[in-house]
Amino acid sequence: MSVERPSSLLCARRRLLVAACAAVGAPALAGAPPVLLRFSHVVAPDTPKGQMALRFQALVHQRGGGRIRVELYPDSSLWGDDDEMEALRLGAVEMLAPSLSKFGMAGVPEFEVFDLPYLFADLAQVRRVTQGAVGRGLLERLARQQIRGLGFLDNGFKQMSARHALRTPDDYRGLRVRVQASQVLGEQMRALGAHPVVLPFGETQRALASGVVDAAENPPSNFLTQGLAALQPHLTLTQHGYLGYAVVTHPRFWESLSRVDRALVDDALAEALAHGNRLAEALDRQALATLRQTPGLRLHALGAAEREALRRHLRPVVDGFGRSVGAGLLRDVQRAIGSG
Repeated sequence: MSVERPSSLLCARRRLLVAACAAVGAPALAGAPPVLLRFSHVVAPDTPKGQMALRFQALVHQRGGGRIRVELYPDSSLWGDDDEMEALRLGAVEMLAPSLSKFGMAGVPEFEVFDLPYLFADLAQVRRVTQGAVGRGLLERLARQQIRGLGFLDNGFKQMSARHALRTPDDYRGLRVRVQASQVLGEQMRALGAHPVVLPFGETQRALASGVVDAAENPPSNFLTQGLAALQPHLTLTQHGYLGYAVVTHPRFWESLSRVDRALVDDALAEALAHGNRLAEALDRQALATLRQTPGLRLHALGAAEREALRRHLRPVVDGFGRSVGAGLLRDVQRAIGSG
């Protein structure tokens, strides 16, 4: 099931892709700075990803002496979930920060380990994976799909929203739930008796309003900034899955930069990612506090027995990932989690 894009937006994006195709491989004109770095993402500027991108832009402009111009395109204003990876491949954008779920469909299914239910208890456990040897190895695997991984960014833990509370597996039965294009996420919803519906993030609000889907999973900051409380009066604090991103570029663009400019971008991005990760927990706490005061919205906290019932229903998803993608990777991730 899908939602149609406005035809004018589709046409504009197709023209950009055609132009990018023609430009791929064309030699750069000598002495034609500044280098243009277009950074496209799909969420609002006041989310952890949006704030990270703003910090990155500011640092590059401060330190680059005008050699690199960073243009930011938030809220799917340039490319959306369904076309940004193709745009990167064709040179129509230089930097993205897709959710980790997207890399499975891009040919690197190992990234779907981050989608597994109840794998991480908190962001400290996530960072033992993303900022250690396992994380570096995963970024290196992107090279087989002509993607250069530059770093990880947290958002937070996902909660479930619907028109009623989702406290037990029976509460999910028959619901159409918006998910990202991830095999693991689809299997999670099917394990609960729900129907997964893959939709770009930018179309979630419209799909909920029109009844295309009945429910969705989002960290509080995304739920708040997308105005979903007006459409989903019940937010259940399931804390069932992690949502994070990887900042990526194309090797062709990366190699086109001078050694000095690569170091500049690398250092600025490392600082911006650290800034975004510091904000992730604070913004989620602030968003939850705001949501608790939102008229017409009810928040539901799960008890230990309710959480364990959901975990038990979802355990086959974890086992299936180990069989299909690799028990070794799952062991490595669990070992990293327990290293703290």
